[in-house]
Amino acid sequence: MEIGSGVGVVASEGVHACVAVLDALAVLDSLDREDSFLVAGAGVGSGVDVLERRYEIRLERLEVISRLEAQLAAVKARDVTEALQFQQAMTPPDASVQDRTYTEMSVVEEVAGVLTISSAAAGAFVDQSRRVCSLPRVFEALSAGAMSWQHARVVADESEGLDPAGAAGLVAHFFDPDAPSPARGAAPGELVPSRFRAKVRAWRERHHPETLEKRHAKGVADRRMEYTPDKDGMAWVSLYLPGDTACAIWNRATARGLQGPDEPRTLTQLRPDIAASLLLGAGSSTELGEVPTPRADVLVMVPVFALFGVTDEPAILDGFGPIPAAMARKLVADGADSFYRVLVDPRDGAPLEIGRKNYRLTETIKRWIRMRDGKCTFPGCTNKTPDNETDHLTAWEHGGTTGISNLAQLCPKHHRLKHHNQWTPDPATQKDPPGWTSPTGRHYKPEQPDPEPTHWPPRILPVGPVAGANEAAASPGTTAPDASVPPNAAGPSGTAARLRATESEDEDGQWQQLLADMPAWPDPPPEEPTSEYVIDPTGPCASDPRWVELLAMPAIPVPSG
Repeated sequence: MEIGSGVGVVASEGVHACVAVLDALAVLDSLDREDSFLVAGAGVGSGVDVLERRYEIRLERLEVISRLEAQLAAVKARDVTEALQFQQAMTPPDASVQDRTYTEMSVVEEVAGVLTISSAAAGAFVDQSRRVCSLPRVFEALSAGAMSWQHARVVADESEGLDPAGAAGLVAHFFDPDAPSPARGAAPGELVPSRFRAKVRAWRERHHPETLEKRHAKGVADRRMEYTPDKDGMAWVSLYLPGDTACAIWNRATARGLQGPDEPRTLTQLRPDIAASLLLGAGSSTELGEVPTPRADVLVMVPVFALFGVTDEPAILDGFGPIPAAMARKLVADGADSFYRVLVDPRDGAPLEIGRKNYRLTETIKRWIRMRDGKCTFPGCTNKTPDNETDHLTAWEHGGTTGISNLAQLCPKHHRLKHHNQWTPDPATQKDPPGWTSPTGRHYKPEQPDPEPTHWPPRILPVGPVAGANEAAASPGTTAPDASVPPNAAGPSGTAARLRATESEDEDGQWQQLLADMPAWPDPPPEEPTSEYVIDPTGPCASDPRWVELLAMPAIPVPSG
């Protein structure tokens, strides 16, 4: 009777996990003994602050215990996986599918009993353990204590539905620094699980073998409302809806304009009251019925070519995540007042321009920072509400400027903490939010947005940073465009010159004239702008005859040499 080779691999890794557990226990024992000496005053030098050192020992113990919990989770996952495989090996080869199913159900119930958890929880744990153990890099990180079981579970959940190649690509992107396109920013174990899930899910949405459009259609068919009674006479009502509909409902229930000195309710209390009033159809004579319809600003990051309908790659709805390109086009084209278009550079996925309606620079910068950061930049914070505050990383009175590299999003709680404790932010950049250093000197890397280059349509070649990576896909005899051309330069030397990389000598001047007339994408707001600076909200749209004419023209390869 043989068991699959996978058991041997898992068992080998499990041995290393057990050794790591013993090492962690030895470290804890050493810290305990040091703490005992400090309490007794034995061997404590005159320059040692006993309370400070005992405080640091607690933090060090928490770090070790966190690694120990991850290592123990790896041992549990290995044991659950091997128990299932041993049980399957004991099942007669000629057993029916029904018998094998019941065998697995029995294993799940045994696990539930041993761990004192529900059958549903045990079933999920068995399934997640099996997937984690089938991904060596994930299991290795868990065994080393480099990330928690929650992080490993994220990979298990998000790899469900992917074929083996897709799952391997997901793992390589986040766990292999030598992969062709590794994830930027903090390592998986340095992100809180919910933020790690958001990054993994964004990658999964872009690389799933089935298009997001098709999966979204299935999700729409499965839309529903759920009701869950809770304690103290309360209950939860939840809606499973398309992302744009749910976002619009949330924004309408967020009536910031109703708050004031005569309104005792908080915004958190107002949202359910307004939603209940709208759902129940309260009359105009009631207080809730008189709540004004709020205005809310929601950013929709749309790749340039997806906006024009040339590609169908996902857009990003601020506060939600990837949405189908068709939904994004509908939001920015059908007069949705509270949705603001953000065009994405086709070269590197960076933001190009924010659609605006009579907003001057102060609001422009706030939206730019909100788009760059995505949420409160404080380590581990998941607050992405539009109520977050734009803060000077270096205070104005200490010489800080009002520029993108010195601004970042902070939720009110962490904004207060920054000014009342020694949490120190790093400088930000145009593309990346700041990292942070704690009062004890622990540094937390910034959470990078990890954008991907836009999909280029067949008739236009990529330019700039992505050109070299796509040269192999170009037609024979083509050459890469001039990377020295400024990306936002106007006229024939800028926008026109970049797109003109796909054309050859054109005797009638059709391409030159058409591309020279195209408007240039504006640069991000300058570091020290003037108050009169206003960006024209009108940009090229899908119905612009110049774009229609441009995209209808076939690409003409540039002769080599």
